[in-house]
Amino acid sequence: MHPSNRQWLRFWIRVVAVLLLALAATVARAASSCEWEAVEHVVAVGDVHGAYDRYVEILTVAGVIDANGRWAGGSTHFVQLGDVVDRGPDSRKALDFLRRLEREAQSAGGRVHVLLGNHEVARMLGDLRLTALAEYEAFAASGSEALRERFLQTLKPAERDEALKQTPLGQIEMRQAFGRDGEYGKWLRQLPVTVKINGIVFVHGGISPAVAPLGCSAINDQVRRELTSDLDKTRTAPLASLAARVDGPLWYRGLTQEPDAFAPQVTDILSKLGARAIVIGHTVSTTGRIGTRFDGRVVQLDTGMQRAYVPNGRASALEIRGGEATAIYVDRREPVAIAKGSGVSEEEEARSPFDELTLGVNALAPSLSTAYFFGAPAALFDTTRTLAACIVPPMS
Repeated sequence: MHPSNRQWLRFWIRVVAVLLLALAATVARAASSCEWEAVEHVVAVGDVHGAYDRYVEILTVAGVIDANGRWAGGSTHFVQLGDVVDRGPDSRKALDFLRRLEREAQSAGGRVHVLLGNHEVARMLGDLRLTALAEYEAFAASGSEALRERFLQTLKPAERDEALKQTPLGQIEMRQAFGRDGEYGKWLRQLPVTVKINGIVFVHGGISPAVAPLGCSAINDQVRRELTSDLDKTRTAPLASLAARVDGPLWYRGLTQEPDAFAPQVTDILSKLGARAIVIGHTVSTTGRIGTRFDGRVVQLDTGMQRAYVPNGRASALEIRGGEATAIYVDRREPVAIAKGSGVSEEEEARSPFDELTLGVNALAPSLSTAYFFGAPAALFDTTRTLAACIVPPMS
């Protein structure tokens, strides 16, 4: 084939490949609610722990919200990596803020991904050991004393004095609010544990080798089930559940604590997830800065936003735009060397354009098959056949 003809053919094959991928992407997104591709701008924040004022400040600096606290991110995807509650006084304000941002972002063409953290799950399972007194006070109302007295009357007389000490005003209302049918409990129980955006996995604690084969959809489905239909079973044996076990996605610390020799396992984890990197919170960075491990394949995002918990901590955000990652602090920005997807190799560049078309069709086959079974319009397949016929004429 003449070189000029070959270049022309390659050009049209790539045009068709883009069109085919665009058509298939619609189906892929419908089939997997936890995976997103071609997102231009991503911002992620780690543990908040009730530090509402610092939270709002860092999101303003990152351009996610304006000076009035309203969504200003346009089509940005904002990821909150869990642990909004516990340890600090203003967790209810932060939760209400996120619920409002969800609506505003969607109206503007953006997206807010609020992920569950271990502290949200602990609260839904009734573990209040790290709840700050002010968090109870945020739920106290004029009828709180009467409600507490009615609760105390259900106990034996010998138990009431101790129960009174252990039941501050607002605690009963907060328990109800985070219950299965409560205002916050219902909302939290439908949130994901993990999402994947542009090949990067976001999760609170981390993905362990044992959990990686599940993939994001199965992880989200199992934890959701453990907090809803299987809630009683989960409360009876929490450490047997994915939601609360040590190597589960909400509690796992291996990606920050394992030695460098753990790198092959990180490779295997990412391979099973179909990802190039993983962004985590949960474990506070010892440097007070957003950091990376394993050649930028693990990004550690928790920099200790809540001063009551980490006196020398700070608020931070991770921005990913056009393949470049940046750590955002109130006073500065710093580049983050996050792992990138591999480019086109010399071997791929030398490949025949007809091989290129074959590979593209084969890569699309699973999506097209899924589209068939889930009722994609016949026009999708008619278009695919027509475009292919324009590039590769039938054999004579």
